[in-house]
Amino acid sequence: MHKEKQLAIIGGGPGGLTLARVLASRGLPSTVFELDAHELARPQGGSLDLHADSGQLALGLAGLTAQFQALARYDDQYDAIYDHLGTLHFENNEAAAGDRPEIDRTQLRSLLLHSLPEGTVRWGSKIACVERTTDGRYRVSSEQGSLGEFDLVVGADGAWSKVRPLVSSEKPRYSGVTFIELSIDDADTKHPDVAKLVPCGKISAVGQGQGLVAQRSSGGHIRVYYMFRVPADWVATGAIDLSSPAAARRDLKAQLRGWAPQLLSFIDECNDQIVPRPIVMLPVGHRWAHRPGVTLLGDAAHVMSPFSGEGVNMAMLDGAELALALAGDPDWSRAVMSYEAQMFERASLAAAGAEQGLDFVSEGALSHLLDHFRAIRTSEPT
Repeated sequence: MHKEKQLAIIGGGPGGLTLARVLASRGLPSTVFELDAHELARPQGGSLDLHADSGQLALGLAGLTAQFQALARYDDQYDAIYDHLGTLHFENNEAAAGDRPEIDRTQLRSLLLHSLPEGTVRWGSKIACVERTTDGRYRVSSEQGSLGEFDLVVGADGAWSKVRPLVSSEKPRYSGVTFIELSIDDADTKHPDVAKLVPCGKISAVGQGQGLVAQRSSGGHIRVYYMFRVPADWVATGAIDLSSPAAARRDLKAQLRGWAPQLLSFIDECNDQIVPRPIVMLPVGHRWAHRPGVTLLGDAAHVMSPFSGEGVNMAMLDGAELALALAGDPDWSRAVMSYEAQMFERASLAAAGAEQGLDFVSEGALSHLLDHFRAIRTSEPT
C-alpha cells in the first residue's frame, strides 16, 4: 500500500531532504519541490554543529554517518567568549573531544541531495498554493498550474511556510533582535589578523546590550553576526544605511561605540555583502489540531531564535522521525498524529530555551552566556 501513495515535501532544506532520504532508504518514494533552480543557485549559509542525539542521529537513520564523518570538522568545536572590551572570559581548550562537530550548510545539503534517487527533487518549483481536493487529497500548484496531487503534503518550507496556513493561523513574529550578517573570504591568506581572532570554531562577545558571533566555515571563510535588540523597523528607518558598503560599515561601527577595535575589525575586513536578518519566532508551544493529509516539520512547524542551537538539528530529527512513523504504519494519518505528538513536546522545550537565549542581547548577558557554554562544553550544571 505504501508504494501506491504519493507524498510531497515542500522545501529542500536539511529537514525536508532528511525526510526524503529516510523514506527512500525504506522503500518509500517522495517528491521534493524546491524553489532553487539548482543545487548551487544561492549560498546556503555558514557552519552547523550537529548534535549526537538529533542531527547525527537523523543522519545515522538515513545511513549517512560515514559520509558525514568524512566531512565533519571535529576541531571546529572551539568556543571563546569575550566581553565587548575584548577581555577573554572563557575558552574551550578541549574542543576536538566534543560530540558536536561542524559541517558547512552547503556540504550537508549536498550530502543529502546526492543520497536521493534521481528525480526526487524538482528544482525551480515556486509553490503558489496547496489546496484540498474533493477526494481528500492535496493539490500542489505553482503559478503555472498543478504540479500534482498527493496523499500527504509535508511543509518543510521554513519560517514563511506556504503549507502552515492549512493547519495553523499562527505567523512568525519579530523577536526584538536583529542580526547584521557579514562574510570574510579567504581569511587565512587575505585577512590574517582577523583569522587569528577566530583560529577555529567560533568566538562570541557581549556587552552594552549587544552581541557578536564570528564562526569559521571550511576554506578559510568566516561568517560574522552583530546582534542588536532594536525595533522591527530599525534598519528601514536608517540606523544602518545599506545604500553602499562603505555607508553600512560606518553606521554599523557607530552603533557599536565602546567596543574593542579588534572586535570591530570584522567590519573593516568583510566583503560587500552586508545583510540584515530580523529574527522571528512562532509562539512557544505552537501546535495544531491534526489534519489528515498535511503536516509540518522544521521551521515551518516551530521557527525559533538561533540561540537554542537546535534549529537544523530539530528539523533533521523531525524529518527522520516522520519518515520512520510513515514507514512503520500503513495508516498515514495515524502515523502523522504520532509524529506530531512527539514533535510538539520536543519543540516546545527547545523554543522555551530559545526564547530565554534572546537574553544574549541584553544587559548582564555575559554571566548567562558563560553559564550556558560551561554547561554545554564541560557538563557543569547551570
